[in-house]
Amino acid sequence: MKLLNNYFILRHGESISNKENFVGSWPEKRYDPLTKKGEKQIHNIAKKLKKEKIDLIFSSDLLRTKQTSQITAQELNLKINFDKRLREINTGILNQKSIKQWKNYFSNKAEKFTKRPPKGENRQDVQKRLKSFIKDIDQKYKNKNILIVGHQAPLALFWGIIKNLSKKTLIKNWEKLKINNGELVKL
Repeated sequence: MKLLNNYFILRHGESISNKENFVGSWPEKRYDPLTKKGEKQIHNIAKKLKKEKIDLIFSSDLLRTKQTSQITAQELNLKINFDKRLREINTGILNQKSIKQWKNYFSNKAEKFTKRPPKGENRQDVQKRLKSFIKDIDQKYKNKNILIVGHQAPLALFWGIIKNLSKKTLIKNWEKLKINNGELVKL
């Protein structure tokens, strides 16, 4: 995909859902803020981001990403643009369940692209909303350094869209595309 801007992706810092191994989707039914460790991760990365000359910050509107983007925006003296299209995958009836229950719902990695939990979405649905986001942002801005604050699966999919990775390549390389809590990647 030919882009008119430079993109950086930042996964939120460690949150309660990461520490306690539950699925933190939306609607947010359970309090899921950053942990002290997560706050420290983001303070450290925000200082490093200064050298990247970030022009704009776009963030998911879920609590852990709001907190991440607020710490970052304060350090960079920037305004945050919240966008629902950057939210975590909607896990439907599995929202707030254990990570093990989420993983056991799918019989293989490929199913996560096509199978939806009741009232939820699959990875193809997330790709669709992310493509819409990228198209809108890339039409509106030119030659900007843009920071995207989000969640692991959507950020991996975002990376895949930017790099024009096929579904087959995404499935095969999913583990390599995983972004750790508080990790920054320049695309």
